[in-house]
Formats: sequence, C-alpha cells, structure tokens
Amino acid sequence: MKKNIHVVGAVIVENNKILCAQRGATKSLPLKWEFPGGKIEDNETPQDALRREIDEEMECSVEIGEQVDHTVHEYDFGIVHLTTYYCKLLEGEPILTEHVAFKWLPNNELFKLDWAPADIPAIEKLSKMSL
Repeated sequence: MKKNIHVVGAVIVENNKILCAQRGATKSLPLKWEFPGGKIEDNETPQDALRREIDEEMECSVEIGEQVDHTVHEYDFGIVHLTTYYCKLLEGEPILTEHVAFKWLPNNELFKLDWAPADIPAIEKLSKMSL
C-alpha cells in the first residue's frame, strides 16, 4: 500500500500575478513547477505548515487566505493530498533556497509551465478566475 503524503501549497498573489516555483533537478518530480509549500508535520495545522514552509523555503512570511483547491494524486512514490491556499506576502521577498527558479505569471499564462500533476486542478481553477 502506498504512503499518504499530506502537503500544502501557497498560491501567492501579488500585482495580479501568481508565484510559480521550479523544483530542483535532484528532487522527486525534477524541474516540474509547483506552488511553494511542503509536508504537514504531526500536530501542525495546514496553515501552520504553510507558514513554516514558506519561511524555510523562501525566507519570507505570508498571510494565508481561503482554500483554492484540494487534490489527491497518486504518484509512484505515494499518494499526495495537496491543499492550496491563497496567500499574500507580508514580509520579505522570495529567495531561492530549495527551488531552482521562480516566476510571477498572470493566471492566464500558468499553463505555459510544466506543472507537477497534483497542482494542475488548482491551475485549472485559477486560470478561470479574476485575481
């Protein structure tokens, strides 16, 4: 039986653009694009996990808003349960510590990137919304 992995992702919106982050070449899903975030640790709420992950991965802090989407996707390494939330930068600017690149894109250009499969349902929703 595959392992269930619960993760959160930040849909950081600024100036009508969304922050997209590219995974490293040595990570699982190498060089795929994703919303920054990570695993929810034991005794952590999804929002607490997202704040911690953005602080660790991008050295900035965010205000977390409403949920964008919840997706379950089966990969070869496990079953990922991804919950994405709208976020706003509160302090700092994103710095690359774990990702190899990031881009700010309007929602109608998100599909130009090669996304991790679990992120695609959120992309589909975001592409139809006004920011």
